Amino acid sequence: MPDTAERITDDGNTEDVPVDELSEGDLVLVRPGASVPADGVVEKGDSDVEESMITGESKPVSKEPGDEVIGGTINGDGSLRVRVGATGEETTLAGIMRLVEEAQQSKSKTQVLADRAAGWLFYVALGTAVVTALAWTVAVSFDATVIERVVTVLVIACPHALGLAIPLVVAINTSLAARNGMLVRDRIAMEDARNLDAIIFDKTGTLTEGEHGVVDMATGDGVDEDDALALAAAVESDSEHMIARAIREAADERGLSASDASDFEAIKGKGVRASVGGNEVYVGGPNLLTQLDSEIPDNFQQFADEAGEDAQTVVYLIRDGELIAAFAMADVIREESFRVVDALKDLGIEVAMLTGDSQDVAEAVADELGIDTVFAEVLPEDKDKKVQELQDQGKLVGMVGDGVNDAPALTRADIGIAIGSGTDVAVQSADVILVQNNPMDVVRLVKLSKASYRKMQENIVWAAGYNVFALPLAAGILAPVGILLSPAVGALLMSLSTVIVAINAQLLRRVDLSIPDLSGVSSSDIAQAAD
Repeated sequence: MPDTAERITDDGNTEDVPVDELSEGDLVLVRPGASVPADGVVEKGDSDVEESMITGESKPVSKEPGDEVIGGTINGDGSLRVRVGATGEETTLAGIMRLVEEAQQSKSKTQVLADRAAGWLFYVALGTAVVTALAWTVAVSFDATVIERVVTVLVIACPHALGLAIPLVVAINTSLAARNGMLVRDRIAMEDARNLDAIIFDKTGTLTEGEHGVVDMATGDGVDEDDALALAAAVESDSEHMIARAIREAADERGLSASDASDFEAIKGKGVRASVGGNEVYVGGPNLLTQLDSEIPDNFQQFADEAGEDAQTVVYLIRDGELIAAFAMADVIREESFRVVDALKDLGIEVAMLTGDSQDVAEAVADELGIDTVFAEVLPEDKDKKVQELQDQGKLVGMVGDGVNDAPALTRADIGIAIGSGTDVAVQSADVILVQNNPMDVVRLVKLSKASYRKMQENIVWAAGYNVFALPLAAGILAPVGILLSPAVGALLMSLSTVIVAINAQLLRRVDLSIPDLSGVSSSDIAQAAD
């Protein structure tokens, strides 16, 4: 966060003020390259803002009037005037800091066990010291040797290692999670993630992009796919319909340039019409073909039937009365989703999908991803009942959703995982928030949970085992064979146990959170190490 901000006064001038003096409603100037001083809304100016500190996405995000900006993010080459909407503890960054702090301070089940063991060690050490004092007094009478034995017992029994065994792992675990886009709100959830039997994913916006895209196309004889797509994009250039956007994006992905269109006309409920290169071109659905009295050739009919079986929408391209191409539209599945399902199955976790879409659409997506359990046509208020169905089978269930309409299910699940940038509802209903909007972080969550629990167990075994071995030596059980530990050696052993526990905890930073690649699916997601 910057220390100062340029506040715009009523007369249009600017004044430098400390950031903590900003109030909601203030108008601030954010110069190129400067940090945004507080959460707010752009009132004037256009620029790209680097938001990787919040979202993990390195690509700058375009901002224009009406867009929200987050305090601490870095402005690009443009100048922005931002109306402050939140300051201090109300900002997004402060909320993330609170979540991380709460996660580090909250105690897991293993932490409670370690604290209990440290308490038991106090009584064990005290009892051992008393027994040692009595035994040595009887053996050699009360002298400096007795005091030396008792001091050695008490020094060795100091519960430093047990006290540090879990907090060190927790701190590193939380750092690793945060750097990989996981904000842990509940430590118990992080620890329990290793035992998940089933994970339910919301479909739209989680496993899919939440936007329609061109997933397949067919063309007539002698018609090139790129030419047909470019022509459709030209006709749709002035339309803001989601299908129009999908066609334009598909053309952009192929690097196609659309010709200029004129005489654009939107035909309500049927499609659009425009003139392109002297040709009259239509783009629309089956209703448009009915209006134009156009017959569907056999190859296009077969294409439409197959698309219908996969619950896809078909849009047709007609040029001068001739049907020359058809596009299959569907909610595009994220590339990462294929890898997520495969990786979770490798971990022995059942994957289920939950959606309000029709059964046909749900099954088409599930079949493509290899998901066996599907809950379709589910209303938001009934989603938690589907979670309970799996719980009633004795399974520990995780729910992954967007944190808004999935809030009841997130709350009902044993572990609620909100995917997205962390809305208020997500923060309140989820145990873990995946800031980067990346479903692959669910796999990383499970892997990190398993690795962290293993380190906790190793540290407790070492810290407790050390005392089981060292206390009898300190008491002098091997004195008959001439082996006695001095208080100095006891202090050294005690310190050594603490160092070993600390080093073992640090090894958690080396845990492999990467996800295996699948053939044909690209991967740009690299796990981040802890600081």
